[in-house]
Amino acid sequence: MNKLLLLCGVSILCTACSVGPDYKRPPVYRDEQIAANLNLKPESARHISPDWYKSFNDPDLNRLIAEGLKHSPDIKTALEKMRQARYQLYVDRAGFLPTFDAKGTYDKSNQNLAGSFPIDSEYYQVGIDAAWELDIWGGQRRLTESAAAMLKAAAADFDNVRLSLTAEIASQYINWRLAEKQLMITEQNLKLQQEIFDTVKAKYDAGLADDLAYKQAQSVLDTTKMQLPALRIQEKSYQNALSVLVGKLPSDIIKRSSEILKTSLPFDSRSLYDLPVDVVRNRPDVQAAEQQLIAENALIGHTVANLLPSVSLSGFLGYQNRTLSPIFGPDYNMYSLSGAVNLPLLHWGELVNQVKIQESATREAFALYQASLLTAVADISNAMKGGSEEEIRNRSARSSMEATQEILDLSLQKYQNGLIEFSDVLTAEQNKLTAEQDYLQSNANVYLNVISFYKAVGGGLGFNRNNPACRTDGTNSADEPYKG
Repeated sequence: MNKLLLLCGVSILCTACSVGPDYKRPPVYRDEQIAANLNLKPESARHISPDWYKSFNDPDLNRLIAEGLKHSPDIKTALEKMRQARYQLYVDRAGFLPTFDAKGTYDKSNQNLAGSFPIDSEYYQVGIDAAWELDIWGGQRRLTESAAAMLKAAAADFDNVRLSLTAEIASQYINWRLAEKQLMITEQNLKLQQEIFDTVKAKYDAGLADDLAYKQAQSVLDTTKMQLPALRIQEKSYQNALSVLVGKLPSDIIKRSSEILKTSLPFDSRSLYDLPVDVVRNRPDVQAAEQQLIAENALIGHTVANLLPSVSLSGFLGYQNRTLSPIFGPDYNMYSLSGAVNLPLLHWGELVNQVKIQESATREAFALYQASLLTAVADISNAMKGGSEEEIRNRSARSSMEATQEILDLSLQKYQNGLIEFSDVLTAEQNKLTAEQDYLQSNANVYLNVISFYKAVGGGLGFNRNNPACRTDGTNSADEPYKG
């Protein structure tokens, strides 16, 4: 008995050891390198709100995103995966502790052997059966560390789904409003062209305009009419796409006029991009990739522990009697204790190759983490460049639209006074339509680039997960070089 207790005490002291490599963040693409490539700051007081889309000041967009986050099947799927990861962590944590089971046994034997007395026995047994495999080498702790990382990865995946859905709804909403405005502008220009045609027709009937002017006016009018069906189809297709994302029927999608694209989104790109460099590593997909790497790295220790001796304890405490009644009482109590040591000897390379498989899986996870960092840097760089260049283009598009409107007004006056040919009026009218469409498209592009930027920098969803209150046991410092 004393020897068993001594063995148990020594084993418990040994549980401070954990085989396998501790995770340390890989040294590739250090923060200072990323900051230099993206012109980000090492530190900044500015952080992005998860409700960044509310800065667009469009109540309909806010409502659609709220409904999408509530009803989307993708959100529900990601949420269930996160719950599964949490339950798996609970399961793995339970491996540290002994198990207890209520046990009831009935045994009867009758043996008649030649040359011996017959054996006839019968007994009943009830009690508590306990078993405990000591985590001497930290294999179970490594398994729990992996499960904790997988829970964080599932939370990051949930945030990534939420961010992607939010950005997609916002983008489709802008495209829908763009198609709606393009249809409206075309209808307004059709009305203007009809007025021009009526003017030309009146001159033609009075003999003041030739066949060429009349036919040109008629052709332009018919061409614009021909564009309307395609524009209506486009507007409807965006509405349908938005309904799928939101999880509602197209008829339930808000159908109210919006002035979100009437003017360009006022923003200063320099202040928008004034962000700390850790927005790259805080992106949900980058965090998910790093947590996957942490999980795979921890499993190396779990497989290494399988190569080493294991110690298990078991015991039983209860009552035993030859009859079922009475069975409870001090005269019938009994207990048993046992310990076992298991040392793997010959498994034909199975356990060693399991370690090699896990080391390979860790290197694969490292490559995926590296790729996620590169993708994040590229996405942010593209969003920054697209936003700054569109800002310049937008100012030119607005100036061009205002100029073409003035040119058209002057051209109409001169044509009515017989000072210019009708072809000049048509040219001015077409230039005005093109300039209006370009400015409208540029306004939409400004929004789309801002949406892409917020998505590229993680939408402000990664910071809460870095709060110390959100940490789980088993994680190590992420500031040192990776040695897995």
